[in-house]
Amino acid sequence: MLKIVLPVVLLLAGLGGGVGAGLMLQPPPDPGSADPAAKETAKPDKSGKSGDPAGKHGHAEALPFDYVKLSNQFVVPVLEGTRVGSLVVLSLSLEVETGAAEQVYAVEPKLRDVFLRILFDHANAGGFAGAFTDGATLDALRRALFEGASSVLGDRVRDVLIVDLVRQDG
Repeated sequence: MLKIVLPVVLLLAGLGGGVGAGLMLQPPPDPGSADPAAKETAKPDKSGKSGDPAGKHGHAEALPFDYVKLSNQFVVPVLEGTRVGSLVVLSLSLEVETGAAEQVYAVEPKLRDVFLRILFDHANAGGFAGAFTDGATLDALRRALFEGASSVLGDRVRDVLIVDLVRQDG
């Protein structure tokens, strides 16, 4: 039992340390740029257009959707027979209609449950074995995750984005 638990604990501790170090060591924002959070909630100007002052998106109109990063990563064990052969760690974000972020966070426990069921089924079907980053394999996973998100959020969700994907072989 210790042979299974210890690697999982060490992996999670390493991930937590890496995230903490990344947050502490990130470079300071450019002095000439506005706060990124302020850009996302920019007020419309007199012409009625919501601007992107830095021109980051290349247009002056607000996007008709928001990106919502789910608060925690997903850890999926990949079984080889009766033992854990590897762990897959994923970070997911949702593309939702503008203003739906609060609704996503309100149902996040339900979303996580649905996503974990899909990810476990994908792992048990061999989706994380071999060349698991193949385009067709990831498209099938994205499609399944989108269907799961749509079952919880309805038409408010436009897409599911796999932001990070790592497999740690044991």
